[in-house]
Amino acid sequence: MSDVLFGDEHVRKYEETDGEVGHVWQDGVPTLVLTTTGRKTGQPRKFALIYQTHGDSYVVVASKGGAPDHPGWYKNLVADPHVTVQVGAKRFDAVARTASAEEKAELWPTMAAVWPAFDDYRAKTNRDIPVVVLDPA
Repeated sequence: MSDVLFGDEHVRKYEETDGEVGHVWQDGVPTLVLTTTGRKTGQPRKFALIYQTHGDSYVVVASKGGAPDHPGWYKNLVADPHVTVQVGAKRFDAVARTASAEEKAELWPTMAAVWPAFDDYRAKTNRDIPVVVLDPA
Protein backbone atom coordinates (compact mmCIF):
# COMPACT_ATOMS: atom_id res chain seq x y z
CA MET A 1 0.00 0.00 0.00
CA SER A 2 1.26 3.48 -0.81
CA ASP A 3 1.78 6.12 1.82
CA VAL A 4 -1.51 7.61 2.98
CA LEU A 5 -1.67 11.39 2.86
CA PHE A 6 -2.67 13.38 5.94
CA GLY A 7 -3.10 17.01 6.93
CA ASP A 8 -1.12 19.74 5.20
CA GLU A 9 0.67 17.28 2.91
CA HIS A 10 -2.68 15.91 1.70
CA VAL A 11 -3.90 19.45 0.94
CA ARG A 12 -0.64 20.42 -0.80
CA LYS A 13 -0.58 17.37 -3.10
CA TYR A 14 -4.31 17.72 -3.79
CA GLU A 15 -3.93 21.36 -4.84
CA GLU A 16 -0.71 20.77 -6.84
CA THR A 17 -2.33 18.01 -8.91
CA ASP A 18 -5.91 19.38 -9.16
CA GLY A 19 -7.00 16.46 -7.00
CA GLU A 20 -5.36 13.80 -9.15
CA VAL A 21 -3.40 12.91 -6.02
CA GLY A 22 -5.53 13.00 -2.88
CA HIS A 23 -9.10 13.16 -4.20
CA VAL A 24 -9.43 9.41 -3.87
CA TRP A 25 -8.01 8.70 -0.42
CA GLN A 26 -7.45 5.47 1.51
CA ASP A 27 -9.93 2.67 0.81
CA GLY A 28 -11.18 4.64 -2.21
CA VAL A 29 -12.86 7.29 -0.08
CA PRO A 30 -13.40 10.67 -1.83
CA THR A 31 -12.01 13.81 -0.24
CA LEU A 32 -12.35 17.51 -0.92
CA VAL A 33 -10.32 20.49 0.27
CA LEU A 34 -12.26 22.93 2.43
CA THR A 35 -10.84 26.43 2.92
CA THR A 36 -12.20 28.35 5.88
CA THR A 37 -11.19 31.72 7.30
CA GLY A 38 -9.39 31.38 10.63
CA ARG A 39 -11.67 32.78 13.33
CA LYS A 40 -8.70 34.22 15.27
CA THR A 41 -6.18 34.94 12.49
CA GLY A 42 -8.40 35.84 9.54
CA GLN A 43 -6.05 33.69 7.43
CA PRO A 44 -7.14 30.93 5.04
CA ARG A 45 -7.12 27.49 6.66
CA LYS A 46 -7.29 24.36 4.48
CA PHE A 47 -8.43 20.87 5.36
CA ALA A 48 -8.83 17.65 3.37
CA LEU A 49 -12.14 16.06 4.38
CA ILE A 50 -14.15 13.01 3.41
CA TYR A 51 -17.28 14.01 1.53
CA GLN A 52 -20.39 12.81 -0.22
CA THR A 53 -22.75 14.73 -2.47
CA HIS A 54 -26.37 15.50 -1.64
CA GLY A 55 -28.15 17.10 -4.57
CA ASP A 56 -25.95 20.02 -5.67
CA SER A 57 -24.35 20.25 -2.22
CA TYR A 58 -21.42 18.51 -0.55
CA VAL A 59 -21.56 16.94 2.90
CA VAL A 60 -18.72 16.59 5.44
CA VAL A 61 -18.61 15.45 9.06
CA ALA A 62 -16.99 17.45 11.90
CA SER A 63 -15.87 14.29 13.69
CA LYS A 64 -12.27 15.05 14.72
CA GLY A 65 -11.93 11.32 15.33
CA GLY A 66 -14.49 11.46 18.14
CA ALA A 67 -12.50 14.02 20.18
CA PRO A 68 -14.43 15.85 22.91
CA ASP A 69 -14.21 19.21 21.10
CA HIS A 70 -15.21 20.29 17.58
CA PRO A 71 -12.44 20.53 14.96
CA GLY A 72 -10.98 23.98 14.30
CA TRP A 73 -12.35 24.06 10.75
CA TYR A 74 -15.88 23.66 12.10
CA LYS A 75 -15.42 26.49 14.60
CA ASN A 76 -14.06 28.62 11.74
CA LEU A 77 -17.10 28.07 9.53
CA VAL A 78 -19.49 28.73 12.39
CA ALA A 79 -17.77 32.12 12.78
CA ASP A 80 -17.74 32.71 8.99
CA PRO A 81 -19.76 30.30 6.82
CA HIS A 82 -18.30 31.59 3.54
CA VAL A 83 -15.85 28.92 2.40
CA THR A 84 -14.06 27.72 -0.71
CA VAL A 85 -14.27 24.10 -1.78
CA GLN A 86 -12.09 22.11 -4.17
CA VAL A 87 -13.41 18.80 -5.51
CA GLY A 88 -10.87 17.33 -7.92
CA ALA A 89 -9.96 20.17 -10.27
CA LYS A 90 -13.21 22.06 -9.60
CA ARG A 91 -13.03 25.02 -7.19
CA PHE A 92 -16.03 27.03 -6.03
CA ASP A 93 -17.33 29.29 -3.29
CA ALA A 94 -19.87 27.82 -0.92
CA VAL A 95 -21.84 28.64 2.20
CA ALA A 96 -21.47 26.13 5.01
CA ARG A 97 -24.25 25.25 7.40
CA THR A 98 -24.80 22.68 10.09
CA ALA A 99 -27.39 20.14 9.02
CA SER A 100 -30.65 20.19 10.96
CA ALA A 101 -31.48 17.17 13.13
CA GLU A 102 -33.75 15.85 10.36
CA GLU A 103 -31.08 16.33 7.68
CA LYS A 104 -28.45 14.74 9.90
CA ALA A 105 -30.65 11.67 10.43
CA GLU A 106 -30.84 11.32 6.63
CA LEU A 107 -27.19 12.15 5.87
CA TRP A 108 -25.33 10.31 8.65
CA PRO A 109 -25.93 6.80 7.22
CA THR A 110 -24.61 7.95 3.83
CA MET A 111 -21.44 9.30 5.43
CA ALA A 112 -20.96 6.25 7.67
CA ALA A 113 -21.39 3.98 4.64
CA VAL A 114 -18.41 5.61 2.94
CA TRP A 115 -16.36 5.89 6.18
CA PRO A 116 -17.63 3.41 8.82
CA ALA A 117 -15.28 4.88 11.45
CA PHE A 118 -17.71 7.82 11.75
CA ASP A 119 -19.95 5.48 13.76
CA ASP A 120 -16.99 4.58 16.00
CA TYR A 121 -16.16 8.26 16.51
CA ARG A 122 -19.78 8.99 17.46
CA ALA A 123 -19.79 6.12 19.96
CA LYS A 124 -16.66 7.35 21.75
CA THR A 125 -17.71 10.95 22.41
CA ASN A 126 -20.50 12.70 24.28
CA ARG A 127 -20.29 15.53 21.74
CA ASP A 128 -23.00 15.80 19.12
CA ILE A 129 -20.90 15.46 15.95
CA PRO A 130 -22.09 18.01 13.40
CA VAL A 131 -22.84 17.10 9.81
CA VAL A 132 -22.04 20.07 7.58
CA VAL A 133 -23.68 20.91 4.27
CA LEU A 134 -21.64 22.97 1.79
CA ASP A 135 -24.05 24.74 -0.55
CA PRO A 136 -22.41 26.19 -3.69
CA ALA A 137 -22.77 29.98 -3.65
